[in-house]
Amino acid sequence: MAKVARMYYDQGIRQKEITERLSIHQSTVSRLLRRAREANIVRISITTPPGIFAELEDALEKKFGLKEAVVIDSRTDEDHLVRDLGAAAAFFLETTVKPGSIIGISSWSRGLLAMVETLRSTDSGRGGKVVQILGGVGAAMTQYHATQLAQRLASLIGATPVLLQAPGVVGSAEAKRVLVRDVSVRQAADLFDQVDLALVGIGSMEPSKLLVSSGNAFSPQERIELREQGAVGDICLRFYDHAGKPIKSALQNRVIGIELEALKRIDRVVGIAGGPGKISAILGALLGQHLNILITDRQTAESLIEAAPARWQPGIAQRG
Repeated sequence: MAKVARMYYDQGIRQKEITERLSIHQSTVSRLLRRAREANIVRISITTPPGIFAELEDALEKKFGLKEAVVIDSRTDEDHLVRDLGAAAAFFLETTVKPGSIIGISSWSRGLLAMVETLRSTDSGRGGKVVQILGGVGAAMTQYHATQLAQRLASLIGATPVLLQAPGVVGSAEAKRVLVRDVSVRQAADLFDQVDLALVGIGSMEPSKLLVSSGNAFSPQERIELREQGAVGDICLRFYDHAGKPIKSALQNRVIGIELEALKRIDRVVGIAGGPGKISAILGALLGQHLNILITDRQTAESLIEAAPARWQPGIAQRG
Protein backbone atom coordinates (compact mmCIF):
# COMPACT_ATOMS: atom_id res chain seq x y z
CA MET A 1 0.00 0.00 0.00
CA ALA A 2 2.77 2.43 0.96
CA LYS A 3 4.75 1.71 -2.20
CA VAL A 4 1.78 2.21 -4.53
CA ALA A 5 0.68 5.32 -2.62
CA ARG A 6 4.17 6.85 -2.84
CA MET A 7 4.38 6.17 -6.57
CA TYR A 8 0.93 7.68 -7.22
CA TYR A 9 0.88 10.67 -4.87
CA ASP A 10 4.57 11.58 -4.41
CA GLN A 11 6.01 10.67 -7.79
CA GLY A 12 2.91 11.52 -9.87
CA ILE A 13 2.94 8.19 -11.71
CA ARG A 14 -0.39 7.33 -13.35
CA GLN A 15 -2.23 4.19 -12.29
CA LYS A 16 -1.78 2.56 -15.70
CA GLU A 17 2.01 2.96 -15.51
CA ILE A 18 2.04 1.58 -11.94
CA THR A 19 0.27 -1.58 -13.14
CA GLU A 20 2.94 -2.03 -15.82
CA ARG A 21 5.87 -1.44 -13.46
CA LEU A 22 4.60 -3.73 -10.71
CA SER A 23 2.86 -6.27 -12.99
CA ILE A 24 -0.44 -6.03 -11.15
CA HIS A 25 -3.99 -5.29 -12.30
CA GLN A 26 -5.23 -1.69 -12.35
CA SER A 27 -8.13 -2.74 -10.12
CA THR A 28 -5.53 -3.83 -7.55
CA VAL A 29 -3.85 -0.42 -7.73
CA SER A 30 -7.19 1.33 -7.14
CA ARG A 31 -7.97 -0.99 -4.23
CA LEU A 32 -4.56 -0.42 -2.62
CA LEU A 33 -4.92 3.37 -2.91
CA ARG A 34 -8.34 3.21 -1.28
CA ARG A 35 -7.05 0.99 1.54
CA ALA A 36 -4.08 3.33 2.02
CA ARG A 37 -6.49 6.20 2.70
CA GLU A 38 -8.57 4.05 5.04
CA ALA A 39 -5.44 3.02 6.96
CA ASN A 40 -4.25 6.65 7.23
CA ILE A 41 -1.14 5.86 5.21
CA VAL A 42 -2.40 8.58 2.90
CA ARG A 43 -4.04 11.69 4.30
CA ILE A 44 -5.52 14.22 1.89
CA SER A 45 -5.72 17.83 3.04
CA ILE A 46 -7.39 20.59 1.05
CA THR A 47 -6.33 24.14 1.84
CA THR A 48 -8.88 26.72 0.75
CA PRO A 49 -7.28 29.96 -0.53
CA PRO A 50 -8.23 33.27 1.11
CA GLY A 51 -11.41 34.75 -0.35
CA ILE A 52 -12.90 31.35 -1.20
CA PHE A 53 -15.93 30.30 0.87
CA ALA A 54 -16.52 26.67 -0.05
CA GLU A 55 -18.27 25.76 3.22
CA LEU A 56 -20.60 28.74 2.92
CA GLU A 57 -21.38 27.80 -0.67
CA ASP A 58 -22.12 24.22 0.41
CA ALA A 59 -24.41 25.51 3.17
CA LEU A 60 -26.38 27.66 0.71
CA GLU A 61 -26.73 24.79 -1.75
CA LYS A 62 -27.95 22.41 0.94
CA LYS A 63 -30.28 24.89 2.64
CA PHE A 64 -32.01 26.12 -0.50
CA GLY A 65 -31.62 23.15 -2.85
CA LEU A 66 -29.41 25.09 -5.24
CA LYS A 67 -27.49 23.50 -8.08
CA GLU A 68 -24.62 25.84 -7.33
CA ALA A 69 -23.73 28.82 -5.15
CA VAL A 70 -20.85 31.21 -5.74
CA VAL A 71 -19.86 33.37 -2.77
CA ILE A 72 -17.36 36.19 -3.10
CA ASP A 73 -15.66 38.60 -0.74
CA SER A 74 -16.27 42.26 -1.44
CA ARG A 75 -16.32 45.69 0.14
CA THR A 76 -19.65 46.79 1.52
CA ASP A 77 -20.16 49.84 -0.70
CA GLU A 78 -22.59 49.25 -3.55
CA ASP A 79 -20.32 50.16 -6.46
CA HIS A 80 -17.58 47.74 -5.45
CA LEU A 81 -20.12 45.01 -4.71
CA VAL A 82 -21.78 45.35 -8.12
CA ARG A 83 -18.41 45.25 -9.87
CA ASP A 84 -17.22 42.19 -7.92
CA LEU A 85 -20.47 40.28 -8.44
CA GLY A 86 -20.24 41.07 -12.15
CA ALA A 87 -16.69 39.71 -12.30
CA ALA A 88 -17.78 36.49 -10.56
CA ALA A 89 -20.72 36.12 -12.96
CA ALA A 90 -18.38 36.63 -15.93
CA PHE A 91 -16.07 33.85 -14.75
CA PHE A 92 -19.06 31.57 -14.15
CA LEU A 93 -20.33 32.23 -17.67
CA GLU A 94 -16.91 31.71 -19.26
CA THR A 95 -16.64 28.26 -17.69
CA THR A 96 -20.20 26.99 -18.22
CA VAL A 97 -21.53 28.23 -21.58
CA LYS A 98 -21.74 25.57 -24.28
CA PRO A 99 -22.08 25.90 -28.06
CA GLY A 100 -25.68 26.22 -29.20
CA SER A 101 -26.93 27.51 -25.83
CA ILE A 102 -30.02 29.71 -25.73
CA ILE A 103 -29.22 32.29 -23.05
CA GLY A 104 -31.91 34.52 -21.60
CA ILE A 105 -30.78 37.80 -20.06
CA SER A 106 -32.74 40.38 -18.12
CA SER A 107 -32.55 44.11 -18.78
CA TRP A 108 -31.74 47.08 -16.53
CA SER A 109 -29.40 45.18 -14.16
CA ARG A 110 -26.17 46.84 -13.03
CA GLY A 111 -24.74 43.48 -12.01
CA LEU A 112 -25.29 42.04 -15.48
CA LEU A 113 -23.76 45.14 -17.05
CA ALA A 114 -20.69 44.66 -14.85
CA MET A 115 -20.58 41.01 -15.95
CA VAL A 116 -20.50 41.94 -19.63
CA GLU A 117 -17.83 44.58 -19.03
CA THR A 118 -15.59 41.93 -17.41
CA LEU A 119 -16.31 39.03 -19.76
CA ARG A 120 -13.49 37.84 -22.01
CA SER A 121 -14.07 37.22 -25.71
CA THR A 122 -14.51 33.52 -26.61
CA ASP A 123 -16.51 31.46 -29.06
CA SER A 124 -18.00 29.26 -26.34
CA GLY A 125 -21.58 30.15 -27.32
CA ARG A 126 -21.16 29.73 -31.07
CA GLY A 127 -24.35 28.72 -32.83
CA GLY A 128 -26.45 29.88 -29.90
CA LYS A 129 -28.61 32.89 -29.10
CA VAL A 130 -28.78 35.59 -26.42
CA VAL A 131 -32.40 36.57 -25.84
CA GLN A 132 -33.73 39.51 -23.86
CA ILE A 133 -36.32 38.11 -21.42
CA LEU A 134 -37.52 41.54 -20.25
CA GLY A 135 -38.46 44.43 -22.51
CA GLY A 136 -35.35 46.48 -23.24
CA VAL A 137 -36.84 49.63 -24.73
CA GLY A 138 -36.52 52.67 -22.48
CA ALA A 139 -35.59 56.32 -22.25
CA ALA A 140 -33.05 57.45 -24.83
CA MET A 141 -30.39 58.17 -22.18
CA THR A 142 -30.40 54.59 -20.87
CA GLN A 143 -31.63 52.58 -23.86
CA TYR A 144 -28.08 51.57 -24.80
CA HIS A 145 -27.60 49.78 -21.45
CA ALA A 146 -30.23 47.14 -22.19
CA THR A 147 -29.21 46.83 -25.82
CA GLN A 148 -25.55 46.54 -24.86
CA LEU A 149 -26.30 43.71 -22.46
CA ALA A 150 -27.71 41.39 -25.11
CA GLN A 151 -25.67 42.51 -28.10
CA ARG A 152 -22.34 42.77 -26.30
CA LEU A 153 -22.79 39.41 -24.56
CA ALA A 154 -23.71 37.74 -27.84
CA SER A 155 -20.69 39.28 -29.56
CA LEU A 156 -18.30 38.13 -26.82
CA ILE A 157 -19.39 34.47 -26.91
CA GLY A 158 -20.06 34.15 -30.65
CA ALA A 159 -23.84 33.96 -30.39
CA THR A 160 -26.70 35.82 -32.09
CA PRO A 161 -28.61 38.52 -30.16
CA VAL A 162 -32.41 38.53 -30.15
CA LEU A 163 -33.85 41.75 -28.71
CA LEU A 164 -37.25 42.08 -27.03
CA GLN A 165 -38.17 45.35 -28.70
CA ALA A 166 -40.72 46.69 -26.25
CA PRO A 167 -40.65 48.47 -22.89
CA GLY A 168 -40.44 46.38 -19.74
CA VAL A 169 -43.51 48.17 -18.38
CA VAL A 170 -46.24 49.77 -20.49
CA GLY A 171 -49.04 52.13 -19.51
CA SER A 172 -51.93 49.68 -19.71
CA ALA A 173 -52.85 46.03 -20.20
CA GLU A 174 -54.37 46.99 -23.56
CA ALA A 175 -51.06 48.50 -24.70
CA LYS A 176 -49.34 45.26 -23.77
CA ARG A 177 -51.86 43.17 -25.75
CA VAL A 178 -51.11 45.27 -28.82
CA LEU A 179 -47.34 45.14 -28.44
CA VAL A 180 -47.03 41.39 -27.79
CA ARG A 181 -48.66 40.74 -31.17
CA ASP A 182 -45.88 42.64 -32.91
CA VAL A 183 -43.54 40.42 -34.93
CA SER A 184 -40.39 41.90 -33.37
CA VAL A 185 -41.69 41.15 -29.88
CA ARG A 186 -42.89 37.65 -30.76
CA GLN A 187 -39.46 36.84 -32.21
CA ALA A 188 -37.96 37.05 -28.72
CA ALA A 189 -40.95 35.82 -26.70
CA ASP A 190 -41.25 32.65 -28.77
CA LEU A 191 -37.76 31.68 -27.61
CA PHE A 192 -38.56 31.87 -23.89
CA ASP A 193 -39.44 28.16 -23.74
CA GLN A 194 -36.13 27.26 -25.40
CA VAL A 195 -33.88 29.13 -22.96
CA ASP A 196 -31.53 26.74 -21.13
CA LEU A 197 -29.59 29.36 -19.13
CA ALA A 198 -31.14 32.55 -17.71
CA LEU A 199 -29.14 35.41 -16.19
CA VAL A 200 -31.20 37.65 -13.93
CA GLY A 201 -30.81 40.39 -11.38
CA ILE A 202 -32.95 40.43 -8.24
CA GLY A 203 -34.74 43.68 -7.50
CA SER A 204 -35.73 45.03 -4.10
CA MET A 205 -38.77 47.22 -3.50
CA GLU A 206 -36.59 50.28 -4.04
CA PRO A 207 -35.83 50.41 -7.77
CA SER A 208 -32.29 51.08 -8.90
CA LYS A 209 -31.38 54.42 -10.45
CA LEU A 210 -30.81 52.65 -13.77
CA LEU A 211 -34.31 51.16 -13.77
CA VAL A 212 -35.93 54.46 -12.78
CA SER A 213 -34.05 56.43 -15.43
CA SER A 214 -35.06 53.89 -18.08
CA GLY A 215 -38.75 54.64 -17.49
CA ASN A 216 -39.49 50.99 -16.71
CA ALA A 217 -40.07 51.29 -12.97
CA PHE A 218 -43.49 51.28 -11.34
CA SER A 219 -44.41 54.57 -9.68
CA PRO A 220 -43.96 55.08 -5.92
CA GLN A 221 -47.71 54.74 -5.43
CA GLU A 222 -47.81 51.53 -7.44
CA ARG A 223 -44.96 50.14 -5.34
CA ILE A 224 -46.90 50.96 -2.19
CA GLU A 225 -49.76 48.93 -3.66
CA LEU A 226 -47.41 46.01 -4.32
CA ARG A 227 -45.97 46.23 -0.79
CA GLU A 228 -49.49 46.15 0.67
CA GLN A 229 -49.99 42.87 -1.18
CA GLY A 230 -46.83 41.50 0.43
CA ALA A 231 -44.25 42.07 -2.29
CA VAL A 232 -40.60 41.95 -1.18
CA GLY A 233 -38.78 41.82 -4.52
CA ASP A 234 -38.87 40.99 -8.19
CA ILE A 235 -37.17 39.12 -10.99
CA CYS A 236 -37.77 40.64 -14.43
CA LEU A 237 -40.37 42.93 -12.78
CA ARG A 238 -42.39 39.89 -11.69
CA PHE A 239 -43.02 40.50 -7.98
CA TYR A 240 -43.29 37.89 -5.22
CA ASP A 241 -43.80 37.81 -1.45
CA HIS A 242 -41.50 36.69 1.41
CA ALA A 243 -42.18 33.02 0.61
CA GLY A 244 -41.63 33.50 -3.11
CA LYS A 245 -45.30 33.32 -4.03
CA PRO A 246 -46.09 35.50 -7.10
CA ILE A 247 -48.06 38.68 -6.37
CA LYS A 248 -51.37 38.72 -8.19
CA SER A 249 -51.79 42.33 -9.18
CA ALA A 250 -53.24 44.06 -12.21
CA LEU A 251 -49.92 45.88 -12.42
CA GLN A 252 -48.29 42.64 -13.57
CA ASN A 253 -50.52 42.70 -16.67
CA ARG A 254 -48.47 45.65 -17.88
CA VAL A 255 -45.09 43.86 -17.83
CA ILE A 256 -43.62 42.57 -21.09
CA GLY A 257 -41.22 39.79 -20.25
CA ILE A 258 -40.89 36.26 -18.99
CA GLU A 259 -43.16 35.09 -16.17
CA LEU A 260 -41.97 33.37 -12.98
CA GLU A 261 -43.57 30.04 -13.89
CA ALA A 262 -41.79 30.02 -17.25
CA LEU A 263 -38.54 30.88 -15.46
CA LYS A 264 -38.92 27.76 -13.29
CA ARG A 265 -38.92 25.53 -16.36
CA ILE A 266 -35.45 26.73 -17.40
CA ASP A 267 -32.65 24.29 -16.56
CA ARG A 268 -30.32 26.88 -15.02
CA VAL A 269 -31.46 30.24 -13.66
CA VAL A 270 -28.60 32.34 -12.30
CA GLY A 271 -29.43 35.12 -9.85
CA ILE A 272 -26.75 37.80 -9.38
CA ALA A 273 -27.38 39.99 -6.34
CA GLY A 274 -26.08 40.98 -2.93
CA GLY A 275 -26.02 43.63 -0.24
CA PRO A 276 -28.08 44.26 2.90
CA GLY A 277 -30.86 46.00 1.01
CA LYS A 278 -31.62 42.88 -1.01
CA ILE A 279 -31.72 40.20 1.70
CA SER A 280 -35.54 39.93 1.72
CA ALA A 281 -35.74 39.95 -2.08
CA ILE A 282 -33.08 37.25 -2.50
CA LEU A 283 -34.55 35.12 0.29
CA GLY A 284 -38.01 35.29 -1.32
CA ALA A 285 -36.53 34.26 -4.68
CA LEU A 286 -34.79 31.30 -3.05
CA LEU A 287 -37.82 30.16 -1.07
CA GLY A 288 -39.98 30.44 -4.18
CA GLN A 289 -37.33 28.46 -6.08
CA HIS A 290 -37.29 31.02 -8.87
CA LEU A 291 -33.56 30.44 -9.35
CA ASN A 292 -31.24 27.48 -8.80
CA ILE A 293 -27.84 29.17 -9.00
CA LEU A 294 -26.92 32.15 -6.84
CA ILE A 295 -23.92 34.47 -7.09
CA THR A 296 -23.67 36.67 -4.01
CA ASP A 297 -21.32 38.07 -1.37
CA ARG A 298 -20.24 36.57 1.95
CA GLN A 299 -22.24 38.87 4.24
CA THR A 300 -25.42 38.30 2.22
CA ALA A 301 -24.88 34.54 2.17
CA GLU A 302 -24.51 34.44 5.96
CA SER A 303 -27.64 36.57 6.40
CA LEU A 304 -29.66 34.34 4.05
CA ILE A 305 -28.77 31.17 5.96
CA GLU A 306 -29.60 32.84 9.26
CA ALA A 307 -32.92 34.24 7.98
CA ALA A 308 -34.16 31.04 6.31
CA PRO A 309 -37.15 29.34 7.99
CA ALA A 310 -35.88 26.48 10.17
CA ARG A 311 -38.29 23.88 8.80
CA TRP A 312 -38.22 24.93 5.18
CA GLN A 313 -37.18 22.19 2.73
CA PRO A 314 -36.52 22.74 -0.99
CA GLY A 315 -38.94 21.05 -3.36
CA ILE A 316 -41.73 20.85 -0.79
CA ALA A 317 -44.74 23.19 -0.96
CA GLN A 318 -44.68 25.57 1.99
CA ARG A 319 -47.63 26.90 3.91
CA GLY A 320 -47.74 30.64 4.51
